[in-house]
Amino acid sequence: MNPERLGPEGLGPERLGPERLGDPPHRVLIAGGGVAALEAALALRELAGERLRTTLLAPGPEFVYRPLRVGEPFGHTQAKTYALAEIARDIGAELIRDTFKRLDAEHAVVETDGAAELAYDFLLLAIGARLGPAFSHGLTIDDRRLGEQLRGLLADLERGEVRSIAFLAPAPMPWPLPNYELALMTAHRARELGVDLTVTIITPEDEPLGIFGPRASRAVAELLDSCGVGVILSHRGDVGEHGVISIQPGHRTLHADRVVALPLLSGPSTPGVPDSIYAGFIPIDSQCRVPVPGRVWAAGDATEFPIKHGGIAAQQADTAAQGIAALAGAAVEPEPFRPEIQAALFGGDQPLYLSARMRVSGQYDSGSQVSQTPMTSTAKITAKYLAPYLEARDRAAAP
Repeated sequence: MNPERLGPEGLGPERLGPERLGDPPHRVLIAGGGVAALEAALALRELAGERLRTTLLAPGPEFVYRPLRVGEPFGHTQAKTYALAEIARDIGAELIRDTFKRLDAEHAVVETDGAAELAYDFLLLAIGARLGPAFSHGLTIDDRRLGEQLRGLLADLERGEVRSIAFLAPAPMPWPLPNYELALMTAHRARELGVDLTVTIITPEDEPLGIFGPRASRAVAELLDSCGVGVILSHRGDVGEHGVISIQPGHRTLHADRVVALPLLSGPSTPGVPDSIYAGFIPIDSQCRVPVPGRVWAAGDATEFPIKHGGIAAQQADTAAQGIAALAGAAVEPEPFRPEIQAALFGGDQPLYLSARMRVSGQYDSGSQVSQTPMTSTAKITAKYLAPYLEARDRAAAP
């Protein structure tokens, strides 16, 4: 594979930027500090080694293992945090604490909020999505402060002031699993307190967690039924004042003492980065490349792939890392992004482990599986390089 001859689609003359690559190490700039960014940095270290010099551009000081936050208000395992400076040191990367502001792809330069201009040979955008409320009334969850948000609701439940709760999902729905976990955990807490509580999920999905396919969906439906959680499928809810939910299509209404909703996600919409027609997310091809001049990839929640999930972000990061390593001269044959999704559903007596293969459209394809034991790893996020790295750190830090 000759990196000097590869174009944006791997065909024809080089059209990748204003300058050709010089001698290694080549400069890789990764914008972001989440799953996709760290998975890519670890993958590049493994695949390309000293051919690349990696810089992480991250707005915050820590990486938070976000999937575990949903259980924190209920006394479950606390989400762990890891210092990005320590991770960067382990990886051999430079860490810059600043925020991505603008891309000048023609000149291969990134501008930051701190007015820095960072040149690169390869760029990976892992800048995440924006969260906002989907409904004018009710509580829109934000996992960055979920404990604070639910503290009052759980206290009201304990005092017997809440008799019904509805959990709503917006359309389009980027990742439905937290709604199910919150509903199941809330129903469990009510049983512990001896409170007669009606819990209802309203979702545009045709089947419960239908992205995992029929076998997994049936198991989820049985779990919901056994835990007394109702579900209204193939419908959208619009929340009025006083907890009155208008259910569409049709003319049904539902009253709930409390309404909890997943956030609506939108793309980063940053200057110099193209937007897709899907809410401002970044368009990518099958190699996770962005349609701009130069060597630019994107991974994670910022991309137009409709399912926003840490495991998907890691797979996109691996795809991008393969492409970058190959162009840097490493003996790597890049493979296209083939999404497979794995997740653990908490809230029942024991977790349900779900998996399926997906189409690039984000719809279920095949291989629906469900198990009460982990299929590969106990990690909430399945990531080829990041998961074992974090597990090793946790073992080293354990007393």
